[in-house]
Amino acid sequence: MAPPVPGFKLNENGVPDFDELPLRKTDPQYSAWGLYGETDELGTLNRLTDERVAAAAKGEIRTGHRISLNWPLDAQQETSFFQRQVFHQQLIRKDPRTVNDDVWTFNSQVSTQWDGLRHFAYQREKLFYNGVTMEDIHGVDADGKKNLVNGIHAWAEQGIVGRGILIDYHGWRLSQPPSSSTPYDSFSTLSIPLGDLQACLASQNTSIHFGDILFIRSGFTSTLSTKSRPAVLAHQSVIPHHFGGVERSEDILRWIWNSFSAVAGDQPSFESWPAPAGAPYALHEVLLAGWGCPIGELFDLEKLAAHCKKEGRWSFFVSSEPCNVPGGVASPPNVLAIF
Repeated sequence: MAPPVPGFKLNENGVPDFDELPLRKTDPQYSAWGLYGETDELGTLNRLTDERVAAAAKGEIRTGHRISLNWPLDAQQETSFFQRQVFHQQLIRKDPRTVNDDVWTFNSQVSTQWDGLRHFAYQREKLFYNGVTMEDIHGVDADGKKNLVNGIHAWAEQGIVGRGILIDYHGWRLSQPPSSSTPYDSFSTLSIPLGDLQACLASQNTSIHFGDILFIRSGFTSTLSTKSRPAVLAHQSVIPHHFGGVERSEDILRWIWNSFSAVAGDQPSFESWPAPAGAPYALHEVLLAGWGCPIGELFDLEKLAAHCKKEGRWSFFVSSEPCNVPGGVASPPNVLAIF
């Protein structure tokens, strides 16, 4: 993890104020390019300093209880959302020995994943984090080797590790009187307002520490389990797909910038999808391409939510180790919540 380079005015959290973005006025909107140097590939993960990780371990690991947040790699079988290659396992007998091998093939975003910095660019400018281009990603370096810039392997070195908090929006929303709850459907382009997320946090009595890893249970996986196969296929046949998710607003961006090192949810797109025609930006653009902030999607938060409710606390220690794939676009998170 690297500190900000000299020359930027920093606040008490060691980052520029949100209103200072973009840091260089010729860069795309809200971007923080250059904050950690021109070749930085960690983005907001630089907030996960050794001191913050140590404090999180000391404060959050109390019982040793562990919960996986990984959906099965084969959770989407035969077909998938966003037409991604589903998981396939080739099981290989090693006769005459009593030994087996296997070969896995799958799209790195077909199940629980961290979106990496090669995934989504500023669409108008066609630029990824720190100004990386599509040609850079698909090109070669000065030695003629595959260019690895912004690859997921940079996150594998120290992982995504620290204090996590769960906002159980789905559980909170269902507990509200129908007359006062915001309409929401995981399979429609409806947004989760920031005000609802903050109200849920307050009801949980959950505080935010700067550098936290955010998880939002929207109810997608819970709702998906109630749908018939024909209903799922019908939804997959509509392009673009429609999903509920976090609202797309300057307020939500300000909140994330002022609080978190990474964000994740149980839905396929984190933000409501698709962005309406004429929208000035997608959250994917600003978070990934602007700030280098990991976006997690399709996280399995059901057991986590149940345990948080049982224990009466919605904070925990997070240990996630993305796969060490040089030049990778995304990765299964290999993630545990530890209490």
